[in-house]
Amino acid sequence: MISMVMVAVGVYARLLKHAEAAMACLAVDPAILLVVVGILTFLITFCGCVGSLRENICLLQAFSICLTIVFLLQLAAGVLGFIFSDKARGKVSEIINGAIVHYRDDLDLQNLIDFGQKEFSCCGGVSYKDWSQNMYFNCTATNPSRERCSVPFSCCLHDADEAVINTMCGQGMQAMSYLEASAFIYTNGCIDKLVNWIHSNLFLLGGIALGLAIPQLVGILLAQILINQIRDQIKLQLYNQQHRADPWY
Repeated sequence: MISMVMVAVGVYARLLKHAEAAMACLAVDPAILLVVVGILTFLITFCGCVGSLRENICLLQAFSICLTIVFLLQLAAGVLGFIFSDKARGKVSEIINGAIVHYRDDLDLQNLIDFGQKEFSCCGGVSYKDWSQNMYFNCTATNPSRERCSVPFSCCLHDADEAVINTMCGQGMQAMSYLEASAFIYTNGCIDKLVNWIHSNLFLLGGIALGLAIPQLVGILLAQILINQIRDQIKLQLYNQQHRADPWY
């Protein structure tokens, strides 16, 4: 049911977007990610649920194999991310830069970036000047946009007593030096902030990974136990049928 809700929300969010803008940022669209995860989750849980209810060995094996693949992929991603941390950092930087380019094209993506910048107190990928990659915030003299050389309001230092957020607080910040801009906005990039947060919360992330891994391993184990029980029942039924056909039985 949860996976079906995820798919419905993702499809609804996707349909609400303008067609051209949606196609432009297809690779970084949160709605697409929600739909894909929802569909995969539904297929896996459907095999497990129906397979256990109907005692279908094929569906249970599919459920067990899919869970095993997901578990191994998670494990491989964690190990490779640790070993090739520089390449992983480069991939994250590429994703963030792509999101910056399409910031104004997708409202969901825009809200996600704003949330991340406010939560991590950062701006851009490496620095606040990365926002020049966006066509609206580009700092070249030929850019006709009113937001030229600006940064999103989520980069701004907010006063706790401020009742109304000034959405134009990032105006012209890219034209300032780091020292001048640091009085008004976060100048550090989100990549370094994210890396520092990961290093500071390794135990938390390890606990989350363990919390995700244990149900998967339990599901694989239970599926295999049920498969063996079904096979034993089939063998017992065949044995009884053969002996009932025996005239000396």
